Amino acid sequence: MVPDFEGSKEIGAIAHLYRAEVYRSTAWRQRLDITTNWAVVTTGIALSIAYSSADASPLPLVLVGLLVVVFLVFEARRYRYFNVWRFRARVLELAIFVPMLRGDGAHIPQDNGQALSDDYEKPQFRISFWTAIGRRLRRNYSWIFGIQLVAYLGKLFIHPTDLTTWSEFTSRAAIGPLPGESVLLGGLVFHLGWILVAVITRRQDRRNKKPVASVLEQADKNIGE
Repeated sequence: MVPDFEGSKEIGAIAHLYRAEVYRSTAWRQRLDITTNWAVVTTGIALSIAYSSADASPLPLVLVGLLVVVFLVFEARRYRYFNVWRFRARVLELAIFVPMLRGDGAHIPQDNGQALSDDYEKPQFRISFWTAIGRRLRRNYSWIFGIQLVAYLGKLFIHPTDLTTWSEFTSRAAIGPLPGESVLLGGLVFHLGWILVAVITRRQDRRNKKPVASVLEQADKNIGE
């Protein structure tokens, strides 16, 4: 049976519900911006320290990369919550407000004990943790990691003097007792690992979008009927 909402009380309740979902999605979206800002600011501080003088160590650029990973983990967790509220608000828009604007009346044609009602009864994340990491990595953090990599290599190439030999390059990359070769290999594994995560999660993300897309597609079909 298709539930209809013709009374003012039901319409008012749905309107307040929609406002709550939009507010929660907006609040969590702002929290995403905060962690991204932290990553950008700390990267800027590391750049300032590393390039403050020709004799300054490139180590801050290495350490800030690890710190940015922590911010990425925080942001992925927050993104999973944001995605829940965003999905609910989108379903309400398609199921309630689009039909009302078209003069078809307020109803939820696709919700017959599925989708939105089940989501309220048994809330669950709609994407995995690694999928969330992949999304934030591809959209934001890949650029931050890229800037850090370019800045690190640039530091080794120009400070304290222009680079001339490979042995000089590896000696500049050395960190304490760690030889430069090991440090460079670790950096290569670090960045290749994140590239692999971005590629794999992109494929998973396409598969994960199918259930959500089917709900929204069905809602749109029912609206057009």
